[in-house]
Amino acid sequence: MTLSEANAKLVLVIDDDEDVRDLLTFLVKKEGFRADTAVDGEDGYQKAARLRPDLILLDLMMPRYGGFELLRQLQSGELARIPIVVVTGRYTDRSTAEMILQESNVVDFLEKPIKANVLGAALGRLLRPRPPEAA
Repeated sequence: MTLSEANAKLVLVIDDDEDVRDLLTFLVKKEGFRADTAVDGEDGYQKAARLRPDLILLDLMMPRYGGFELLRQLQSGELARIPIVVVTGRYTDRSTAEMILQESNVVDFLEKPIKANVLGAALGRLLRPRPPEAA
């Protein structure tokens, strides 16, 4: 791992669909960030607690321990500081999307199929340092 890779921000991709995880991981790395993955909410919570990622891409619809449960757990303690981008394949009406965006650590809401340019713009906006204001 090079120094720039070691300093790159870490994105945790939590999705039960292997193809979606692979695609999101590819897009995250293409944008210059590091990526780790989790297959469900339980795995995602353990990895979030251990790795302290800079951002989480979270699928809401997962079997067993799903995204909504995990979203609630990620709103306490140190994990509450980790920004979350909700990614869902389920049709979500505007009022539901707005309700999800009201959650304290949810910073964006993306619908599947994910467009590479939309995800790239969101990652850049959320993870790249902002230039200092011109004096």
